[in-house]
Amino acid sequence: MRCFHLFHGRWSRLGVLSVAAGALATVATMAAPSFAGTVTFGTGSNQFQMEFVTIGNAGNAADTTGNPNPAGAVGYEYGLGKFEVSEDMIEKFNASQSLQITKDTRGTAKPATSVSWNEAARFVNWLNTSTGGFAAYNFTTSGVNDNIAVWTAADTLDYEATNPYRSKRATYVLPSYNEWYKAAYYNPTNSTYYDYPNGSDTAPTAVLSGTTANTAVFTGNGVTPTGPADVDQAGGLSPYGVMGLGGNAWEWEENSNDLANSSGSSFRGIRGGVWFYGSSNLSPSYRSNGNPNVQNDDVGFRVASLSSSGPPAVPEPSMMVIGTLFGIGGLMAKRRMKK
Repeated sequence: MRCFHLFHGRWSRLGVLSVAAGALATVATMAAPSFAGTVTFGTGSNQFQMEFVTIGNAGNAADTTGNPNPAGAVGYEYGLGKFEVSEDMIEKFNASQSLQITKDTRGTAKPATSVSWNEAARFVNWLNTSTGGFAAYNFTTSGVNDNIAVWTAADTLDYEATNPYRSKRATYVLPSYNEWYKAAYYNPTNSTYYDYPNGSDTAPTAVLSGTTANTAVFTGNGVTPTGPADVDQAGGLSPYGVMGLGGNAWEWEENSNDLANSSGSSFRGIRGGVWFYGSSNLSPSYRSNGNPNVQNDDVGFRVASLSSSGPPAVPEPSMMVIGTLFGIGGLMAKRRMKK
Protein backbone atom coordinates (compact mmCIF):
# COMPACT_ATOMS: atom_id res chain seq x y z
CA MET A 1 0.00 0.00 0.00
CA ARG A 2 1.39 3.37 -0.97
CA CYS A 3 1.81 5.88 1.82
CA PHE A 4 1.69 9.57 1.06
CA HIS A 5 3.79 11.74 3.36
CA LEU A 6 3.19 15.34 4.27
CA PHE A 7 6.84 16.10 3.48
CA HIS A 8 7.69 17.31 -0.03
CA GLY A 9 4.09 18.27 -0.72
CA ARG A 10 2.61 14.80 -0.05
CA TRP A 11 -0.22 13.94 2.32
CA SER A 12 -0.38 11.21 4.95
CA ARG A 13 -3.53 9.86 6.54
CA LEU A 14 -2.41 11.46 9.78
CA GLY A 15 -2.16 14.78 7.99
CA VAL A 16 -5.69 14.41 6.63
CA LEU A 17 -7.03 13.63 10.09
CA SER A 18 -5.18 16.61 11.53
CA VAL A 19 -6.68 18.97 8.95
CA ALA A 20 -10.15 17.54 9.52
CA ALA A 21 -9.73 17.93 13.28
CA GLY A 22 -8.63 21.51 12.72
CA ALA A 23 -11.73 22.14 10.63
CA LEU A 24 -13.91 20.75 13.40
CA ALA A 25 -12.19 22.95 15.95
CA THR A 26 -12.69 25.99 13.75
CA VAL A 27 -16.39 25.20 13.37
CA ALA A 28 -16.78 24.77 17.11
CA THR A 29 -15.15 28.14 17.69
CA MET A 30 -17.34 29.85 15.10
CA ALA A 31 -20.52 28.28 16.41
CA ALA A 32 -19.89 29.36 20.01
CA PRO A 33 -18.47 32.92 20.02
CA SER A 34 -17.52 34.53 23.32
CA PHE A 35 -18.79 38.02 24.03
CA ALA A 36 -16.67 38.48 27.16
CA GLY A 37 -13.64 40.72 27.01
CA THR A 38 -12.42 44.30 26.94
CA VAL A 39 -12.82 46.48 23.84
CA THR A 40 -10.88 49.70 23.23
CA PHE A 41 -12.67 52.65 21.63
CA GLY A 42 -11.34 56.01 20.50
CA THR A 43 -7.81 57.00 19.57
CA GLY A 44 -4.80 58.58 21.22
CA SER A 45 -5.52 60.43 24.45
CA ASN A 46 -9.25 59.86 23.90
CA GLN A 47 -9.10 56.07 24.16
CA PHE A 48 -11.20 54.23 26.72
CA GLN A 49 -11.99 50.60 27.38
CA MET A 50 -15.33 48.88 27.90
CA GLU A 51 -15.54 45.45 29.51
CA PHE A 52 -18.27 43.04 28.39
CA VAL A 53 -19.60 39.98 30.21
CA THR A 54 -21.06 37.05 28.27
CA ILE A 55 -24.74 36.37 28.92
CA GLY A 56 -25.18 32.76 27.85
CA ASN A 57 -27.91 30.13 28.21
CA ALA A 58 -29.44 31.01 24.85
CA GLY A 59 -33.07 30.02 24.41
CA ASN A 60 -34.01 30.40 28.09
CA ALA A 61 -37.67 30.58 29.06
CA ALA A 62 -39.25 33.91 30.00
CA ASP A 63 -40.19 35.03 33.47
CA THR A 64 -43.92 35.51 33.95
CA THR A 65 -43.87 37.20 37.35
CA GLY A 66 -42.27 40.59 36.60
CA ASN A 67 -42.86 43.71 34.51
CA PRO A 68 -43.32 43.45 31.61
CA ASN A 69 -44.82 39.99 31.55
CA PRO A 70 -43.33 37.90 30.03
CA ALA A 71 -39.72 39.08 30.03
CA GLY A 72 -36.17 37.75 29.96
CA ALA A 73 -36.30 35.19 27.13
CA VAL A 74 -33.35 35.66 24.75
CA GLY A 75 -32.67 33.23 21.92
CA TYR A 76 -28.99 34.08 21.43
CA GLU A 77 -25.81 34.67 23.36
CA TYR A 78 -24.77 38.28 23.85
CA GLY A 79 -22.53 40.51 25.91
CA LEU A 80 -23.43 43.23 28.41
CA GLY A 81 -21.23 45.98 29.76
CA LYS A 82 -19.94 44.93 33.18
CA PHE A 83 -20.29 48.53 34.31
CA GLU A 84 -22.52 51.47 33.54
CA VAL A 85 -21.14 53.95 31.01
CA SER A 86 -18.97 56.44 32.91
CA GLU A 87 -18.54 60.19 32.62
CA ASP A 88 -15.00 59.58 31.37
CA MET A 89 -16.32 57.65 28.37
CA ILE A 90 -18.68 60.47 27.44
CA GLU A 91 -15.92 63.07 27.86
CA LYS A 92 -13.71 61.13 25.45
CA PHE A 93 -16.61 60.72 23.03
CA ASN A 94 -17.17 64.49 23.12
CA ALA A 95 -13.48 65.09 22.46
CA SER A 96 -13.51 62.74 19.47
CA GLN A 97 -16.10 64.36 17.20
CA SER A 98 -18.46 67.29 16.79
CA LEU A 99 -21.58 65.98 18.54
CA GLN A 100 -21.53 66.91 22.22
CA ILE A 101 -23.46 64.83 24.75
CA THR A 102 -24.70 66.49 27.93
CA LYS A 103 -23.89 64.80 31.21
CA ASP A 104 -23.48 65.50 34.91
CA THR A 105 -20.04 66.27 36.37
CA ARG A 106 -19.77 64.30 39.58
CA GLY A 107 -16.48 62.66 38.61
CA THR A 108 -14.93 60.74 35.72
CA ALA A 109 -15.67 57.31 37.27
CA LYS A 110 -19.29 58.13 38.11
CA PRO A 111 -22.10 56.85 35.89
CA ALA A 112 -22.90 59.26 33.05
CA THR A 113 -26.31 60.63 34.05
CA SER A 114 -28.36 63.44 32.50
CA VAL A 115 -27.80 61.60 29.22
CA SER A 116 -31.03 61.31 27.24
CA TRP A 117 -31.99 58.12 25.42
CA ASN A 118 -31.26 59.87 22.12
CA GLU A 119 -27.79 60.87 23.30
CA ALA A 120 -27.10 57.35 24.56
CA ALA A 121 -28.12 56.05 21.13
CA ARG A 122 -25.74 58.54 19.46
CA PHE A 123 -22.93 57.28 21.68
CA VAL A 124 -23.73 53.66 20.76
CA ASN A 125 -23.80 54.51 17.05
CA TRP A 126 -20.31 55.98 17.39
CA LEU A 127 -19.06 52.83 19.12
CA ASN A 128 -20.14 50.97 15.99
CA THR A 129 -19.01 53.36 13.27
CA SER A 130 -15.69 54.30 14.91
CA THR A 131 -14.72 50.61 14.89
CA GLY A 132 -15.72 50.00 11.27
CA GLY A 133 -19.24 48.77 11.95
CA PHE A 134 -22.78 49.94 11.20
CA ALA A 135 -24.96 52.35 13.16
CA ALA A 136 -27.58 50.73 15.37
CA TYR A 137 -30.13 53.58 15.31
CA ASN A 138 -31.50 55.55 12.39
CA PHE A 139 -30.88 59.25 12.97
CA THR A 140 -32.00 61.27 9.96
CA THR A 141 -31.34 64.74 11.44
CA SER A 142 -28.18 66.23 12.90
CA GLY A 143 -29.25 67.35 16.38
CA VAL A 144 -27.60 65.29 19.13
CA ASN A 145 -30.92 65.02 20.97
CA ASP A 146 -33.21 64.54 17.97
CA ASN A 147 -35.44 61.47 17.88
CA ILE A 148 -34.58 58.51 15.71
CA ALA A 149 -36.59 57.28 12.74
CA VAL A 150 -37.59 53.63 12.85
CA TRP A 151 -36.00 51.33 10.29
CA THR A 152 -38.46 50.28 7.58
CA ALA A 153 -38.66 47.41 5.13
CA ALA A 154 -37.08 49.73 2.54
CA ASP A 155 -33.91 49.67 4.68
CA THR A 156 -33.22 46.14 3.53
CA LEU A 157 -29.80 45.78 5.18
CA ASP A 158 -30.92 47.07 8.58
CA TYR A 159 -34.62 46.37 9.03
CA GLU A 160 -35.72 43.65 11.42
CA ALA A 161 -39.49 43.32 11.69
CA THR A 162 -39.40 42.21 15.32
CA ASN A 163 -37.47 45.35 16.36
CA PRO A 164 -37.69 48.38 14.02
CA TYR A 165 -35.49 50.44 16.36
CA ARG A 166 -32.31 48.34 16.02
CA SER A 167 -30.30 47.67 12.88
CA LYS A 168 -29.67 43.97 12.43
CA ARG A 169 -26.12 44.84 11.35
CA ALA A 170 -25.17 46.58 14.60
CA THR A 171 -22.62 45.16 17.02
CA TYR A 172 -23.13 47.58 19.92
CA VAL A 173 -26.64 48.47 21.08
CA LEU A 174 -28.65 49.62 24.05
CA PRO A 175 -29.93 46.50 25.80
CA SER A 176 -33.49 45.48 25.02
CA TYR A 177 -35.84 44.89 27.91
CA ASN A 178 -35.32 41.13 27.51
CA GLU A 179 -31.53 41.42 27.36
CA TRP A 180 -31.41 43.68 30.41
CA TYR A 181 -33.92 41.62 32.39
CA LYS A 182 -32.15 38.32 31.75
CA ALA A 183 -28.75 39.67 32.74
CA ALA A 184 -30.19 41.00 35.99
CA TYR A 185 -32.55 38.29 37.22
CA TYR A 186 -31.97 34.98 35.42
CA ASN A 187 -30.48 32.10 37.40
CA PRO A 188 -28.24 30.19 34.95
CA THR A 189 -27.85 27.31 37.42
CA ASN A 190 -31.44 26.13 37.60
CA SER A 191 -33.21 28.17 34.88
CA THR A 192 -35.35 30.21 37.28
CA TYR A 193 -35.49 33.92 38.04
CA TYR A 194 -34.36 35.74 41.17
CA ASP A 195 -36.27 38.54 42.87
CA TYR A 196 -33.21 40.80 42.90
CA PRO A 197 -30.21 41.30 40.61
CA ASN A 198 -27.73 40.03 43.20
CA GLY A 199 -28.52 36.34 42.66
CA SER A 200 -30.94 36.17 45.58
CA ASP A 201 -34.61 36.33 46.48
CA THR A 202 -33.59 38.52 49.41
CA ALA A 203 -32.86 42.20 48.90
CA PRO A 204 -29.16 43.10 48.86
CA THR A 205 -27.60 45.09 51.69
CA ALA A 206 -27.56 48.82 51.06
CA VAL A 207 -24.09 50.40 50.86
CA LEU A 208 -22.54 53.70 49.84
CA SER A 209 -20.08 51.91 47.55
CA GLY A 210 -17.90 48.81 47.28
CA THR A 211 -17.84 45.42 45.62
CA THR A 212 -18.96 43.09 48.42
CA ALA A 213 -21.28 40.30 47.28
CA ASN A 214 -25.01 40.83 47.87
CA THR A 215 -24.73 44.60 48.21
CA ALA A 216 -26.06 47.46 46.10
CA VAL A 217 -26.04 51.26 46.18
CA PHE A 218 -29.52 52.31 47.32
CA THR A 219 -31.29 53.74 50.36
CA GLY A 220 -32.13 51.35 53.18
CA ASN A 221 -30.99 49.80 56.45
CA GLY A 222 -29.79 53.16 57.73
CA VAL A 223 -27.77 53.88 54.58
CA THR A 224 -28.59 57.01 52.58
CA PRO A 225 -26.25 57.66 49.65
CA THR A 226 -26.02 61.27 48.52
CA GLY A 227 -25.17 60.24 44.97
CA PRO A 228 -24.14 57.29 42.83
CA ALA A 229 -20.92 55.35 43.46
CA ASP A 230 -18.15 54.92 40.90
CA VAL A 231 -19.26 52.49 38.22
CA ASP A 232 -16.72 49.86 39.37
CA GLN A 233 -17.72 50.26 43.04
CA ALA A 234 -21.49 49.91 42.59
CA GLY A 235 -22.05 46.79 44.73
CA GLY A 236 -21.88 43.04 44.24
CA LEU A 237 -22.21 41.28 40.91
CA SER A 238 -25.19 39.59 39.29
CA PRO A 239 -24.99 35.81 38.68
CA TYR A 240 -23.46 36.53 35.25
CA GLY A 241 -20.95 38.96 36.71
CA VAL A 242 -22.50 42.36 35.91
CA MET A 243 -22.25 45.24 38.42
CA GLY A 244 -24.84 47.87 39.27
CA LEU A 245 -27.93 46.35 37.68
CA GLY A 246 -29.61 47.12 40.99
CA GLY A 247 -29.29 50.64 42.41
CA ASN A 248 -26.71 53.35 41.68
CA ALA A 249 -28.39 54.93 38.61
CA TRP A 250 -31.46 54.14 36.57
CA GLU A 251 -30.65 52.70 33.14
CA TRP A 252 -32.27 53.19 29.77
CA GLU A 253 -33.70 50.20 27.94
CA GLU A 254 -33.71 50.19 24.17
CA ASN A 255 -37.43 49.43 24.04
CA SER A 256 -40.32 51.82 24.03
CA ASN A 257 -42.46 51.61 27.14
CA ASP A 258 -45.22 49.86 25.17
CA LEU A 259 -42.60 47.43 23.68
CA ALA A 260 -43.80 48.19 20.14
CA ASN A 261 -40.70 50.15 19.04
CA SER A 262 -42.90 51.80 16.43
CA SER A 263 -42.14 55.50 16.95
CA GLY A 264 -39.00 57.49 17.62
CA SER A 265 -40.87 59.74 20.04
CA SER A 266 -42.23 56.93 22.22
CA PHE A 267 -41.27 56.92 25.89
CA ARG A 268 -38.50 54.41 26.65
CA GLY A 269 -38.22 51.90 29.45
CA ILE A 270 -36.07 52.69 32.49
CA ARG A 271 -35.17 50.20 35.20
CA GLY A 272 -32.72 48.95 37.81
CA GLY A 273 -33.32 51.26 40.77
CA VAL A 274 -31.37 54.30 41.91
CA TRP A 275 -29.28 55.41 44.88
CA PHE A 276 -32.04 57.45 46.60
CA TYR A 277 -34.86 54.86 46.46
CA GLY A 278 -35.46 51.67 48.43
CA SER A 279 -35.07 48.03 47.53
CA SER A 280 -38.51 47.65 45.92
CA ASN A 281 -37.19 49.52 42.86
CA LEU A 282 -34.55 46.82 42.36
CA SER A 283 -37.14 44.09 41.80
CA PRO A 284 -38.30 42.59 38.47
CA SER A 285 -41.76 44.11 38.95
CA TYR A 286 -40.55 47.72 38.89
CA ARG A 287 -40.14 49.42 35.50
CA SER A 288 -40.34 53.14 34.82
CA ASN A 289 -40.15 55.14 31.61
CA GLY A 290 -39.10 58.50 30.21
CA ASN A 291 -39.22 60.74 27.16
CA PRO A 292 -36.26 59.90 24.87
CA ASN A 293 -35.09 63.53 24.76
CA VAL A 294 -35.25 64.23 28.50
CA GLN A 295 -31.98 64.43 30.46
CA ASN A 296 -32.53 63.23 34.03
CA ASP A 297 -29.73 63.49 36.59
CA ASP A 298 -30.49 60.01 37.92
CA VAL A 299 -30.66 58.09 34.61
CA GLY A 300 -27.65 56.54 32.89
CA PHE A 301 -27.13 53.53 30.64
CA ARG A 302 -24.94 50.61 29.69
CA VAL A 303 -24.10 48.95 26.37
CA ALA A 304 -24.81 45.47 25.01
CA SER A 305 -22.63 43.64 22.48
CA LEU A 306 -23.91 41.37 19.70
CA SER A 307 -22.57 39.55 16.69
CA SER A 308 -25.93 40.47 15.14
CA SER A 309 -29.48 41.08 16.33
CA GLY A 310 -29.97 37.34 16.65
CA PRO A 311 -28.09 34.08 16.63
CA PRO A 312 -24.67 34.32 14.94
CA ALA A 313 -24.98 33.40 11.27
CA VAL A 314 -22.52 30.56 10.67
CA PRO A 315 -22.60 27.61 8.26
CA GLU A 316 -23.94 24.34 9.54
CA PRO A 317 -21.00 22.52 11.19
CA SER A 318 -21.82 19.26 9.43
CA MET A 319 -21.74 20.93 6.02
CA MET A 320 -18.45 22.68 6.76
CA VAL A 321 -16.83 19.43 7.81
CA ILE A 322 -18.19 17.60 4.79
CA GLY A 323 -16.96 20.36 2.51
CA THR A 324 -13.54 20.33 4.12
CA LEU A 325 -13.20 16.56 3.83
CA PHE A 326 -14.36 16.59 0.19
CA GLY A 327 -11.80 19.29 -0.52
CA ILE A 328 -9.05 17.25 1.09
CA GLY A 329 -10.18 14.14 -0.76
CA GLY A 330 -10.05 16.01 -4.06
CA LEU A 331 -6.58 17.31 -3.32
CA MET A 332 -5.35 13.79 -2.49
CA ALA A 333 -6.83 12.41 -5.69
CA LYS A 334 -5.05 15.02 -7.75
CA ARG A 335 -1.75 14.27 -6.08
CA ARG A 336 -2.22 10.53 -6.70
CA MET A 337 -2.86 11.20 -10.39
CA LYS A 338 0.37 13.20 -10.62
CA LYS A 339 2.40 10.51 -8.85
